[in-house]
Amino acid sequence: MGDLALIGKPIKGRVIAHCPGHKLNTDFAKKVYKNLKRQEVIIPHYDPTVPPLMDINKIKQLLPHRWPMLLIDRIIEVKERGVVGVKNVSGNENFFCGHFPEEPVMPGVLLVEAMAQTGGILVLSKLDDPDKYSTYFLSIDKVKFRNKVVPGDTVIFKLDLLTDIRRGCAYMKGYAIVAEKIVAEAEFLAQVVKNK
Repeated sequence: MGDLALIGKPIKGRVIAHCPGHKLNTDFAKKVYKNLKRQEVIIPHYDPTVPPLMDINKIKQLLPHRWPMLLIDRIIEVKERGVVGVKNVSGNENFFCGHFPEEPVMPGVLLVEAMAQTGGILVLSKLDDPDKYSTYFLSIDKVKFRNKVVPGDTVIFKLDLLTDIRRGCAYMKGYAIVAEKIVAEAEFLAQVVKNK
């Protein structure tokens, strides 16, 4: 039972093990822990008939990105410690010409970039003069890709601050979600820098 304490939560139930060992117990505890962590993510509800909090024009007022690198279409929620953005993936995206012509898949690095842009909206929306600042990556950690994103998908990006913004640095956890399934996740450290 000591090995199952690695889960970090009390077990309500009965555990029956035949010939258990330390390695098997810890492997089992890790799998249960991963499943519990996934269940803790609250999937945002997206209703395309509801007007967004920020449309593409408002997003352009906060972010310096432009076509073809502006990778979010809408912001549907901004809270004190979190933000939710949306990207409608079209078959006309320029990256599908080479990735891959016969089986188009949105590149994982662009999913990460879109998550970062969504996080940038959260950080810049807290500033008095957001047009005078930009956000830049300092680090990207714990990146995981779980499923493909293909033309026709609507990707929801959910980012939450893991700590308070200190010294112009924001540490965030991000998820990319399609059809209520997590397709990618990452942790970001970004710095807010005043434009020259």
